[in-house]
Amino acid sequence: MAGVARTASVSTLHLTLDETAEPLRRRIAGAIVAALRSGALGPGDLLPPSRALAADLGVSRAAVVDAYDELSAAGFVDTRTGSGTRVAPGAVAAARAGVTPHVTAPAATTPTTDPGHAESDFDLSPGYPDTGLVAARDWRSAWRAAASAPIPGFVPGPHTHRRLRQALAEHLRRTRGVAAEPEEILVVPGVAAGLRVMAAAADLDGRQVAFEDPGYTKARLALLQSGARIRPVAVGVDGLDPAALHLDDVAVYCTPAHQFPLGSRMSVARRADLVASAASTGRWIIEDDYDGEFRYGVASLPALRAIDGGRDRVAYLGTASKVITPSLRLAWLIPPAPLLPRAHDALTATGESVCAITADAFARFVESGSLTRHLARASRTYSARREAFIDALAARLPDVTPLGVEAGLHVALPLPDQCDDAAVADAIRERGFTVRPLAAYRATDSGPRGLLCGYARLPESRADEAAQVIADVVSGSIEAAAGSAGNCTTSGS
Repeated sequence: MAGVARTASVSTLHLTLDETAEPLRRRIAGAIVAALRSGALGPGDLLPPSRALAADLGVSRAAVVDAYDELSAAGFVDTRTGSGTRVAPGAVAAARAGVTPHVTAPAATTPTTDPGHAESDFDLSPGYPDTGLVAARDWRSAWRAAASAPIPGFVPGPHTHRRLRQALAEHLRRTRGVAAEPEEILVVPGVAAGLRVMAAAADLDGRQVAFEDPGYTKARLALLQSGARIRPVAVGVDGLDPAALHLDDVAVYCTPAHQFPLGSRMSVARRADLVASAASTGRWIIEDDYDGEFRYGVASLPALRAIDGGRDRVAYLGTASKVITPSLRLAWLIPPAPLLPRAHDALTATGESVCAITADAFARFVESGSLTRHLARASRTYSARREAFIDALAARLPDVTPLGVEAGLHVALPLPDQCDDAAVADAIRERGFTVRPLAAYRATDSGPRGLLCGYARLPESRADEAAQVIADVVSGSIEAAAGSAGNCTTSGS
């Protein structure tokens, strides 16, 4: 029956791996996306167990697990312990729209604070904070208090989690200049969920949305899953240019605090122009306040939502993922005021929810001042790690100027246009350090080449080692590009 989820078996899936130089995990992931595109896999279908698929393909189980992780990181599949790996909602549409899963999944390493950390394998993927910086006493106190409260007897919805919504209202007013009543804040299980709610509220199905390119792949996929037509808009070192928007762009998605992935901070003038343009055209702005909490030696810039006219045109998205851990699956959406009733209805209809105890624990963590203290401590630590990493890179790659150094938890290292940045990232990974290529975030082939290096979990004591490995591979690749009209090789590896 059409629309009914199936269990895909290795005998019916018939995956064929391309004979290319691509890493095996990527070839497996590409074959699964091809199956989505052809209809061999449909929404909600259960993928074969990794062991069975590995046996069928004649590859290691680890390669299949890595491929599933890569697909999960890109939003094509949902992987849950005990429930298997299923095709995510909207994955078929995304595959047919040409979205690729080339988002290297985080390497299977332990956090830097774990004494069992494997010295030979270190993850510098962007977007992951150091959870070891969270004060254990404050964290346990918040969770103990939440666990001691009466057991919630309700189904979470747009009007629940009032304690957290009140705490967030005060926190955002004080730290980001965003004025919002608790009733205007929707608690959602991640930025992607918030985007789906906003897309439904703004009726973006079938309509054009301008989107930063390169940009945040999961956000792009969430909008595609909601039926939006994505129009990539090139961004540079100054971020998104409001002059590049078209009249038929019903909405625009942007990350003005620390553009992901290039790291630029949108100027105050551009922010004002963007909001003014939205007011005059009726366009919606989706502001993902990515890395808005962390900046180094520069002044805070106002959130778009905080600018005159922003309340009526800007949807503001924030998350606990970058400040505490992605494992919380907790984010917040403040819809444009005219869309608030529709956003409430959309959240109810989608059933997207956050565990009540999780919401209560985080609310207590915010109320007690623990989050403010954590941000101050973490900012000092991240600043020191950033400085150590940048200095180490400068000593070994003097001709490469990192981008995005003023804020956030990662830097971007630009590469010549002739370079295959995915191949360079793979060569660095073979040397023990995981970084991300800009190719993972480009919607078109014409965008910039480069590497994303997260330093949040990189101890100062290992900055020289990481920089040396990156410099060896990058230098060899740049030399190869200078001496050849073809793609970069990875002779430095």
